[in-house]
Amino acid sequence: MSDDLRDLYQDLILDHGKHPRNFRIPTNANREALGHNPLCGDKIDLFVTVDDNGVIKDVAFQGSGCAISVASASMMTEMLKGKTAAEAAHLFDYLHAACTGHKPDAAGIDEDDATRIEALSGVRDYPIRVKCATLAWHTLQAALKNEKKISTE
Repeated sequence: MSDDLRDLYQDLILDHGKHPRNFRIPTNANREALGHNPLCGDKIDLFVTVDDNGVIKDVAFQGSGCAISVASASMMTEMLKGKTAAEAAHLFDYLHAACTGHKPDAAGIDEDDATRIEALSGVRDYPIRVKCATLAWHTLQAALKNEKKISTE
């Protein structure tokens, strides 16, 4: 990865970390889960609105954590609107593979989503940070299964 591309990805993470998108509590959420990373103290309360056809209509979060955790949650909320639970699960698998140094299955992943996930995948060089980048995504999976809490322990 070139230094310019690495700088661009770092800027993207810093922007989302300082100015998170969808940082709110929506009034119409029908799924919610609390995620916690006890190793570093990151906490995220995720709110999801899923329609009768299984499409994610809205997703937002509240909480606190490091820049990577907050940026990941922010980018995730932007990626998920309009996607089904199955598409969200595929994005999670893609993110997890990218963040752990495995070859992700890019089938069906659009370029914008791939770029955001690539920005987060730099954590693969710092294994302790993988949980920061994936906390929101694990919390999403819990919310979609109507589980109320998830921990990265």
